[in-house]
Amino acid sequence: LLNKINMSSTTKGIILAAGKGTRLMPATLPAPKPLLPLYDKPMIYYPLEALIRMGIKDILFIVQQDDLSTFQNTFGSGEHVGLNFSYEIQKIQRGIADAYFIAENFLQKSPSVLALSDNVFLGKNYFEYANQAMDKMKNVGGSVFGLPVPDPEKFGVIEFDSNDKIIGIEEKPKNPKSNLIIPGMYFLDSEAPLHAKTLKPSPRGELEITDLIQIYLQNNKLDLQKLDASIIWHDTGNAEALLSASLKVKQYEIDNNLKLGSYEIAAYENKFIGIDDLEKIANKFDKSDYGQSIKKYLKHL
Repeated sequence: LLNKINMSSTTKGIILAAGKGTRLMPATLPAPKPLLPLYDKPMIYYPLEALIRMGIKDILFIVQQDDLSTFQNTFGSGEHVGLNFSYEIQKIQRGIADAYFIAENFLQKSPSVLALSDNVFLGKNYFEYANQAMDKMKNVGGSVFGLPVPDPEKFGVIEFDSNDKIIGIEEKPKNPKSNLIIPGMYFLDSEAPLHAKTLKPSPRGELEITDLIQIYLQNNKLDLQKLDASIIWHDTGNAEALLSASLKVKQYEIDNNLKLGSYEIAAYENKFIGIDDLEKIANKFDKSDYGQSIKKYLKHL
């Protein structure tokens, strides 16, 4: 899981962290949902670590107006980990595809990886799939993950023909045509903001990410990376899912003797910062298990 992935420095990252967290209330009254703890760190640390391990240095956080100062105080400019963090506000909840409107100036016609702040992936092969998805994005135009789930009607569902070729994607269908869904990480080329501008709100009143992906499919520019059974995915939308993900992360860390979600260690392993910088971060969190885990990591270097 911790192997570094070397990717183009031109690819930028987006984390959509503007959800209101209504399904987690009242826990989200004092703090925004992406900063709620998932085991021993904020849930947003996990997608942030993933982007950094893909070699991405320029990362945009899309947040609510009321949460902007909290995110800025938490992550700053990114300089402490050798990264460039930017912030934009989503004023109206218009769906996932709205992120490409908001991020257009930030992207400056660069390809990007869009991650949802409440989606967590576990598995030793995960970054190999991410590597493949990045490569496909460069060569094809767009790439998404495909993951089998027991309740596909809650997500964007992939439809196949008899030859196992993608022929459609449907958002939250009443009668799913397969059990394979697209989880919350999307690899799209520089055309994503332009395509997003052609979208019309769905009956739910949102600009659906599935409609944007459908454009890539219609243009024969979409690749699918089917995740194998070793990959565990959590959409931490409610309290039960958040608890389940926390327990899975804890057990995964114990079983594999590693610390998940440490974007600071990811920055060090990608040579964005040096060992002295990582030691400073460990000292900052010296009293916590998180800080001690970084110190333990440093001892084994």
